[in-house]
Amino acid sequence: MICPCNKKGDTSVVDSRPTEDGTAIRRRRLCICGERFTTFERVQFRELTVVKKNGRKSPFDREKLSKSIYVALKKRPIDTETIEKFISKISMSMEELGQSEISSNTIGTMVMEGLKDLDPVAYVRFASVYRNFREEKDFVQFVDRIDVFKKR
Repeated sequence: MICPCNKKGDTSVVDSRPTEDGTAIRRRRLCICGERFTTFERVQFRELTVVKKNGRKSPFDREKLSKSIYVALKKRPIDTETIEKFISKISMSMEELGQSEISSNTIGTMVMEGLKDLDPVAYVRFASVYRNFREEKDFVQFVDRIDVFKKR
């Protein structure tokens, strides 16, 4: 594994343990430069292709999914392990569909449904980008239609 600091591949594993409910292995590594970093190992059953709204296709990028979820959950009281489990759950759900191509709309819907239960504020944040609200009234109408805030 290449060290993110000095870009050299002379690292050793200091600690390994299962994480994300056993769907991944977390490895703590140590580089000869003294830097420590963490890597994750996950099973990937098939290469997934994302079909965008405009018809373009691109390989599924877990990191891109992760980034959008972390942005929605920024400064929210959700710990990193819970977020990683959530991301793994979305990824596994996509795998379970049994398709090699999956629409970005399907992925967005999965994320929104999951965020609705995980954190209502993150749900609204993600929806505001995913649904591409153009005006304030679009946002207000969306919030008025959902009931995640009404049951609190």
